[in-house]
Amino acid sequence: MAKQKKLETEDKEEIKPDIEKTIIELAKSGMTSEKIGLVLKQKYNIKNIKKEIGKRISKVLKENNLYVDADIKNIKEKLEKLKKHSEKNKHDYVAKRKIVIEASKLRRLEKYRQK
Repeated sequence: MAKQKKLETEDKEEIKPDIEKTIIELAKSGMTSEKIGLVLKQKYNIKNIKKEIGKRISKVLKENNLYVDADIKNIKEKLEKLKKHSEKNKHDYVAKRKIVIEASKLRRLEKYRQK
């Protein structure tokens, strides 16, 4: 029994660089930390990354200067879609109002994150 536990810890040490490399590759492809976590869980069957490598996904991304705040990214994407829709549909006043609301959300969130 003791030998099996020892082998498991050695295997985890070998896996650590592979997990970090995978996280970095997924981030370079444009994924946020939440989506990276889902991919690691579904594809690689890694349920708790913090237990495996001792760090959170966002910390690994920050160390490699790849961290993008998911909230801000999602609001920017939504704002772009609304602007594209508004260009095609000039009389959609509800969409124009939504653009104002989303832009306001984005400004507030960026201001909050700067603190």
